[in-house]
Amino acid sequence: MKMVTAIIQPEKLDDVKNALTEIDVKRMTVSRVRGCGTQGGIEESYRGQVHTVNLLDKVRIEIAVNEDFVDRTIQAVINGAKSGAIGDGKIFVTNLEQCIRIRTEERGHGAVG
Repeated sequence: MKMVTAIIQPEKLDDVKNALTEIDVKRMTVSRVRGCGTQGGIEESYRGQVHTVNLLDKVRIEIAVNEDFVDRTIQAVINGAKSGAIGDGKIFVTNLEQCIRIRTEERGHGAVG
């Protein structure tokens, strides 16, 4: 089991969800987050004052998948989130040691879905 975590642009969330639905991945957790990477931030002008905003709005998507869905999930996120510009985001894949479905107490691969 793996946890696929993607940090993407907020306006790409619907595209990523649609791409994931096409490969039958429908379970995910989505959070609004703020952060910066290579993009570094942007400068905004307010009442004649220039301010540097270095923490930008992003969306974090967490998807627990079984081994046979990892590559498909990664490709779906890339297909939905990629614009080719700096700030498209990152994908992290980590081992998921255990998963337990609270309702049934099912554990492991079956609990992931």
